[in-house]
Amino acid sequence: RPPMNKSRRGLVLKAFNKLDKTGDGVITVDDLKGVYDVTKHPKYVSGEWTDEQVFLKFLESYDTPNQADGLVTKEEFLNYYSGVSASIDNDAYFDLMMRTSWKL
Repeated sequence: RPPMNKSRRGLVLKAFNKLDKTGDGVITVDDLKGVYDVTKHPKYVSGEWTDEQVFLKFLESYDTPNQADGLVTKEEFLNYYSGVSASIDNDAYFDLMMRTSWKL
């Protein structure tokens, strides 16, 4: 994946730091509590999943494929958004997407 420019990388790191409540460089389920609202997730609403299961599934989407451990490192978060960034040509759109998604 091509590297992100300085502006995009800065936004991704800002989002990571918002999620990493403990500041230890890793996003965990505990970090997500109070930041990510599970109450609207369809499987939580239906009673199929607990809040813990929703958090773990959320983290899995950022985790290294086939090596999901329920923890997301800064490197994994940056790798995920490098892929997203590669598919978005317009810097202003990427900026808007990040700020809206993470309420930055």
